Amino acid sequence: MASPHGKTPATPANTWREALTRNMAVFVYSRRALALVWATNHRLAITLGLLTLAAGLLPAAMAWVGKLIVDAVVLQMNLVRAGNIADYWVVLKLVLLEGGIIALLNVAQRGINACQALLRAELGQRVNEMILEKALTLDLSQFEDSEFYDKLQRARREASSRPLSLVMRSFALIQQLIALISFSVLIAQFSIWAMVLLIVAGLPAFFAETKFSGDAFRLFRFRAPESRLQNYLEIVLAREDHAQEVKLFGLGNMLLERYRAIFRKVYAEDRALTIRRETWGLLLTLVGTIALYGAYAWIVIAAINITITLGAMTMYLLLFRQGQSAVSAGLGSIGGMYEDNLYLTNLYEYLEQAPQQHQGSAMDGPDPKDGVRFENVSFKYPGETTATLVDINLNVRLGESLALVGENGAGKSTIIKLLCGFYTPASGRVLLHGRDIQEWDRDILHRRIGVIFQDFNRYQFNVGENIGAGDVEGFSDEGRWKDSANKGMATPFIERMEYGFKTQLGNWFKYGKELSTGQWQKIALSRAFMRSGAEVLVLDEPTAAMDAGAEAELFEYFRDHTKGKITVLISHRFSTVRQADRIAVLEHGQIIECGTHDELMAKPDVYAKLFRLQAEGYR
Repeated sequence: MASPHGKTPATPANTWREALTRNMAVFVYSRRALALVWATNHRLAITLGLLTLAAGLLPAAMAWVGKLIVDAVVLQMNLVRAGNIADYWVVLKLVLLEGGIIALLNVAQRGINACQALLRAELGQRVNEMILEKALTLDLSQFEDSEFYDKLQRARREASSRPLSLVMRSFALIQQLIALISFSVLIAQFSIWAMVLLIVAGLPAFFAETKFSGDAFRLFRFRAPESRLQNYLEIVLAREDHAQEVKLFGLGNMLLERYRAIFRKVYAEDRALTIRRETWGLLLTLVGTIALYGAYAWIVIAAINITITLGAMTMYLLLFRQGQSAVSAGLGSIGGMYEDNLYLTNLYEYLEQAPQQHQGSAMDGPDPKDGVRFENVSFKYPGETTATLVDINLNVRLGESLALVGENGAGKSTIIKLLCGFYTPASGRVLLHGRDIQEWDRDILHRRIGVIFQDFNRYQFNVGENIGAGDVEGFSDEGRWKDSANKGMATPFIERMEYGFKTQLGNWFKYGKELSTGQWQKIALSRAFMRSGAEVLVLDEPTAAMDAGAEAELFEYFRDHTKGKITVLISHRFSTVRQADRIAVLEHGQIIECGTHDELMAKPDVYAKLFRLQAEGYR
């Protein structure tokens, strides 16, 4: 009967069916994991399959030969008691046969171990590559989302090992099923009910283990933020770029205590689950032990009543013990596969994320002379309630320079991010060559734009590669390193280094040399000049640590070496940006003034007031 709301009320049977359907659904990743192993190394996969087949059949053959040995020994003993001569060769042939089977079983097991070790290395590398390849396709906005980092954390922590674990358990299950079928053929000769007892006795422990595997997965999934915070605290406490502030401000003990508190919380949850899991596991395993020894008694009584031979008794006892181990291991493999499938949802949930932005395919625009244009552009960062940019209108043509000035948070860097296509405007359009940048092929767009960000990367590479990073096609081109270093004013200090452009930078690796802030800024400037084909060059406050004179000199040098291109300069120093063809003043995400230096100084507005205020500071 339907409920008053029109829905069929849940019954225990419906709930059970829904739970079973939900649990079976997670096994869909088994096929994907097997396909991943096949794609990684199909020869190893085939070898592993053949060895698994052999390892599944050989134990039953060994038990059968063992029966024949015991029965042959009993027969020869009876011949000796009757005064006849024993035929030792009959028994020795069987002993040699069993020895050969054991040798083959050892070969198969060693081969399985070797295949697993090789696949573990190859598959672990492949999955990590998949995670990193996916990261390259995602948008900047996704990297600035905490939920994305939780997905990435879950994918990287265990998902890289789970595909191999799932495949190994799948092969182990096949091996155990083959062994169990071969055992069943032999045990059924004694009694079909003995086989039923063998299987049913292992089910309680299996259901308990599956239940606790699900609980463990849910704990793992929900604690990704805590794990990420622990990783971050490790970086703050142990990285050189944090060490000086941690020591100066005495943050060490406080941060270490926070690190310990996270562990205590996580450990308390793990401890409670482990105690429940092992307690129930012990109690339910006893059920299987009772069934095993009940079957032992049954077989022994049958041997005493001479309904089976001594050899048959020995075989059945061995088969029953091995059969119980196969049932237990097989059910354990299924439970483990269930757990692995749960964890693989993390990996594929991450890998199946689609970029949030539309990816265009245009290679050029209809009007190259139009340069860069912002038309009524407004933008708000995800999760924010206040717009960062409001109704921005700008046009910078080829050969022109634009300076953006304003307080921190005014929206200057956001304009550059929109120009690079890292975000999509909430309204309006950003165009290059008269074409919306959302329609451009992303790689082509980025090759036309060179940016030195305020927080530019300081790669732990050698000097030349730090410069070469500006153009991946010239990453190892020493000639272009030198040319770009000359343009970026970095050549004088590079030539003073013992190994020149081959000098290792940073202190993460042996013989690494750390540069001053000013030297790093010149490396970054040289990196921008590597992108010789770029039509738009941007300096986004990379010289914040320089004095005003040095910054002005660098900007003037930058302009002289970028003639015929579009240049965008961002700085807090009004005295520096006066060299630009036009200056846009931003306040609260809006352009409140725009014009040449002389035009803006002729008005008693924000630019003129701030320029004079800064000028007073240098007198």
